[in-house]
Amino acid sequence: MFRFAHPDYLYLLCILPVLIALYLYAFIRKKKAIRKYGAPELLAELMPDVSIKRQHWKFWLLFGAIAVVIFVIAGPQFGSKLETVKRQGVEIMVCLDVSNSMLAEDVTPNRLEKAKQMLSILTDGFINDKVGLIVFAGDAFTQLPITSDYISAKMFLSSISPSIVSTQGTAIGAAINLAVRSFTPDEASDKTIILITDGENHEDDAIGAAKKAAEKGIHVNIVGMGQLNGTPIPIGGNNNFMKDKEGNVVVTKLNEQMCQEIAAAGQGMYVRADNTNSALKALQSEINKMNKSEIDSKIYSEYDEQFQTLAWIVLFFLIVEFLTLDRKSRIFRKIKLFS
Repeated sequence: MFRFAHPDYLYLLCILPVLIALYLYAFIRKKKAIRKYGAPELLAELMPDVSIKRQHWKFWLLFGAIAVVIFVIAGPQFGSKLETVKRQGVEIMVCLDVSNSMLAEDVTPNRLEKAKQMLSILTDGFINDKVGLIVFAGDAFTQLPITSDYISAKMFLSSISPSIVSTQGTAIGAAINLAVRSFTPDEASDKTIILITDGENHEDDAIGAAKKAAEKGIHVNIVGMGQLNGTPIPIGGNNNFMKDKEGNVVVTKLNEQMCQEIAAAGQGMYVRADNTNSALKALQSEINKMNKSEIDSKIYSEYDEQFQTLAWIVLFFLIVEFLTLDRKSRIFRKIKLFS
């Protein structure tokens, strides 16, 4: 596993565009100053030793050295020893609806993005828990197997869009059944399913699936996304909205009754998401009530430092930059090394 020991230093990469802008500004100022004395083409004949390309090379070598130095001080590391540790935690499977109706904007910025923001903050609060991610529309797929690697969880979460599931619909039952099978076998910790959906286009026996999950001690908590009065589904911007076969604009509404029935069958909680953090707080409170027990987690306990190779690259860049003169050497003027 690769990581940075001090990832906060990576914010220093923000200075790189500033360096480029300053160099371009200085270069433009220099060209304007030369034009005051005459045509640049004529002046070039009077300054045969001046090499603009060499000046560019020196800048980019120095620029590359600075960029690599930032990665060096961030501390690149590779995990070298994987071991199993026991921690007190719970297991959580998230089922996220990615059907087209989740693009509706009756919550800000839209239902799907609001759900992703909420899950990202929720994941930040995990310490020793395990989390997995299932996406579903007309079918359900495991996006991330249950894990304690929260960085990977947030990375997969950020890449989710309706396009990752080709079959449209809302197969809630299939998502619940897949989540039940995704928990760690023989793990004694409490298990829960967090299902985030607008409840539309219900296609299978979601209530039956929730009941079976509850019988196995797995509670099904539902977060309803959207408003009851409905809203159109934007596509492609410019006030274009999804239409049915007859050309009518499709209006999507939160099927709150269905969501409540699934939560009741799964002996879980139902909460509607809005533009506040009320749904997030309700989920956090529900997870905090769960009984934490020992769960096995595989972690890297030793990391090998990988900065040495980068340090040699920095040294190489600096040596080449130092040896590269601003002007052409009279001895090697005929050698077009930078042409």
